[in-house]
Amino acid sequence: MIDRTELKKFSWILGLFLVAYFLPVGHERFSNAILESITLLHWYAREHVILCLIPAFFIAGVISVFINQAAVIRYFGAQTRKVIS
Repeated sequence: MIDRTELKKFSWILGLFLVAYFLPVGHERFSNAILESITLLHWYAREHVILCLIPAFFIAGVISVFINQAAVIRYFGAQTRKVIS
């Protein structure tokens, strides 16, 4: 008897194979769409790192250096009331 989880795994593998098999790889429109999506992903990663991650790391570093850990725990700890935190 085939287990239900094995059947689910097999259908996922079969589905992925069928998607890969029927992709229109030779068409120019498909190739341009893939190239544009990679270009958009590259742009988003660059903008996200510059505009979000670097300032967030800087702010986290400043907080860890200049704010006492006991004060943070007092206002944001597990025992603090929800209204205060």
